[in-house]
Amino acid sequence: MRELIRELVESYGPSGAEEQVREVIRSEVEPLVDDVRVDPMGSLIAHKAGSDTGADGEGKRVLLDAHMDEIGAMVTYIDDDGFVRFTSIGGVSPLTCIGSRVAFEDGTIGVIGVEQKRDNANKVPKLEQLYIDVGATSRDDCPVQVGDPAVFVRPFATQGTRLVSKAMDDRIGCAVLIELLRRLEETPHELYVVFAVQEEVGLRGARTSAYGIEPDIAIAVDVTRTGDTPESKPMAVKLGEGPAVKVQDSGMIAHPRVRQLMVDRAEEAEIPYQLEVLERGTTDAAAVQLVRSGVPAGCLSVPCRYVHSPSEMVDERDVENSVRLLLEVLQKPL
Repeated sequence: MRELIRELVESYGPSGAEEQVREVIRSEVEPLVDDVRVDPMGSLIAHKAGSDTGADGEGKRVLLDAHMDEIGAMVTYIDDDGFVRFTSIGGVSPLTCIGSRVAFEDGTIGVIGVEQKRDNANKVPKLEQLYIDVGATSRDDCPVQVGDPAVFVRPFATQGTRLVSKAMDDRIGCAVLIELLRRLEETPHELYVVFAVQEEVGLRGARTSAYGIEPDIAIAVDVTRTGDTPESKPMAVKLGEGPAVKVQDSGMIAHPRVRQLMVDRAEEAEIPYQLEVLERGTTDAAAVQLVRSGVPAGCLSVPCRYVHSPSEMVDERDVENSVRLLLEVLQKPL
């Protein structure tokens, strides 16, 4: 899966401008499903017919979701000397910004700097103290304009089983679902795989897609934080110990039946797994569960260090076991 992951994480796709990464995903999934469409919000929906979904069948209408957007920056102002002020797209920390490079949709590269004031020397800067240097000398020769979005620039790298890049959140979830479709020869369930837009700015694409699909059950695939780095906040999730079955996060309590389904299938197939309680952050599952009269929803999380930084790290064993677990879920009646 490494080349697939590389292609996904290195694609451009900030929230609200996911067209490029959507085309990459579409080219991968179109041969694997019965039909593909883009909904009015821009989410890509891949549909695979089930083998047991008639009036007396045991098949269910299942929604799997991973968001394809990534965090980034948006131009808010350009000064007389061509320096660019920006706001965040999604959760961006100034601590991870200084000295980082960003890329705009047309390929323009910028470097993030910080105001050189004496009283800033030993303080964590605020976002409004940062700027992007695109090499311009004036507002007139600046190659970007107000409203242009940018993403962080980091190449995909591997170190043993560890994979590092920007946008693992949530291109790694997209990779899991693409690989799932590659391996899923048959399922009794009517399967809808949603590659959602605008998760980072409010879980927007998943909400509208789920409303149109009206699933019987839904599982989001996203990343989660870990508690395995020096002096990190205690959390019972580690890299390499298996995908994490979500119990609760700050936006949702996972439906107990969906949670237990994943736990049971993991234990039956001897797939390592962890249980996750995430105190800050949420996923598309929080939006999907509130659609129409409610949807039993859960989340399968890929443990990830340094979330919302330009160098997010996952373990490919957790990625592989996420695919295996979802296969176990979909190949049998629910």
